[in-house]
Amino acid sequence: MYKRQQFDEVMSRIKEPRHFIQVISGPRQVGKSTLVKQVLQEIDIPYLFVTADSVSSDNIAWIGETWSTARAKLQITHASEYLLVIDEVHKIGNWSEAVKKEWDMDTFNDVPIKVVLLGSSRLLLKDGLTESLAGRFEIIRMSHWSYLEMREAFGFDVNQYMYYGGYPGGALLINDYRRWQRYVKGSIIAPAIELDVLSTKIVYKPELMRQLFDLGCVYSGKELSLNKMLGQLQDAGNVTTLANYLTTLDESRLLCGLHKYANDAARKYNSVPKLMVYNTALLSAQSGVAFEKVFTTPTEWGRWVESAVGAYLLNQADEDGYKTYYWRERNDEVDFVIEYNRKCVAIEVKSGRRTENEGLRKFRDQFHPDHSFIVGSGGIPVEEFLTFKLANLF
Repeated sequence: MYKRQQFDEVMSRIKEPRHFIQVISGPRQVGKSTLVKQVLQEIDIPYLFVTADSVSSDNIAWIGETWSTARAKLQITHASEYLLVIDEVHKIGNWSEAVKKEWDMDTFNDVPIKVVLLGSSRLLLKDGLTESLAGRFEIIRMSHWSYLEMREAFGFDVNQYMYYGGYPGGALLINDYRRWQRYVKGSIIAPAIELDVLSTKIVYKPELMRQLFDLGCVYSGKELSLNKMLGQLQDAGNVTTLANYLTTLDESRLLCGLHKYANDAARKYNSVPKLMVYNTALLSAQSGVAFEKVFTTPTEWGRWVESAVGAYLLNQADEDGYKTYYWRERNDEVDFVIEYNRKCVAIEVKSGRRTENEGLRKFRDQFHPDHSFIVGSGGIPVEEFLTFKLANLF
């Protein structure tokens, strides 16, 4: 079975002396549970793996009971250390307080139980970690699968990856578009919205949230003002509500609205958002247009190429900590600008016949980026770019 790059990191962290709770966070269906089970098969430490998936959300005592079981097994086996792994921990109400109580008790009593927590809701994990477990945890982030991973694990070529994206569960279904589409919508999108997004905080207009997600996926790669979005959505709302919902979808690593690059923060965050999916499978499933038709329509295919490049930038940013923007001044534009430590890189995507690129030149004249280049026709091949470690640019 294919092992993702985080395998070695998780293995190393578990083998270290007990210092921190290890939290593995990432979107749905990216292989968090599978990776941990792969690690468990290769370690010598006795362990207990449990999931809160079917536990009632108000059963906070379940965490304490599970911890007590781990302590009993540690004592019975006379092991020098023990590992407790809790999957979907965020589904338990006030989970972080319960974890803090048990972890601190073990720390005080020198009980050598190491802990790994997994969760598909970044929002619930983030709230619990920052509120109760400050100083007690480290996060291992798992992003959507990259082109390299899908190529090595499933034999995807670059065009298949740009259309079908990085969900391993759907990789074997790509020869039947309708079946693949049903899988993505039913097994990934619906649970992500219903269980991860709508359960993270009070959402007064859940139908508006769903419509915003659908619209955002279809418009991936395009700039669309919040007012124009409202004009295309059926449920009543306002731009503030819409902006908050878009932020929630971004934090869930589903869909984001890129801000325009500027010298001051006010201009950045008051700009028209450029919508971008974190995984092109979301665009393809929501568009309802099969691969063969999109691929043979150059004007349409260009948006998939740009979305694939954007998704790669966003997922790398999640791991490396840089910021991602776009830039436009009147008719001049640059598709992506990434910024880290006051350094920036400008990236223009060309999927068809290369045309004169005034935007990239004007951006260089105005902002003097450390690097500026084209991805696609006349520049770095898309397939090559999707294998780059972008942090090396800084």
